[in-house]
Amino acid sequence: MPNVEPEVRYLISPDVPELEHYRPDGPFGILVQALIGPRGSEGEESFDIIVCTPEWFSSRISGISNGRHHLFVHSFDFHALESYIRNYCTCCGDASWPLVAQKLGRLGHWEFEDYTP
Repeated sequence: MPNVEPEVRYLISPDVPELEHYRPDGPFGILVQALIGPRGSEGEESFDIIVCTPEWFSSRISGISNGRHHLFVHSFDFHALESYIRNYCTCCGDASWPLVAQKLGRLGHWEFEDYTP
């Protein structure tokens, strides 16, 4: 049984002031920061995800492109995105926060990924 369960605290975007009301017209790609912390504890860390349409991503490919930390959608739906990220978190519990964060880092770029003190 995992000791540490992740909890989504906020979804924000430096690209979109009111993410919940974002309604793009056509292909788009935006940075969404999932602020996630251990359930029952203070603090959270950022996991950065590019949420984009396949058309937007395709228009930026030059040669070979790695799609890591991207979520592909046909349209933007804040509640569906939030639900997807919350569901993803349910599979990431583990014995310690660093192990949880490592799993979450497969979805979004963890702010402390590759950090060395």
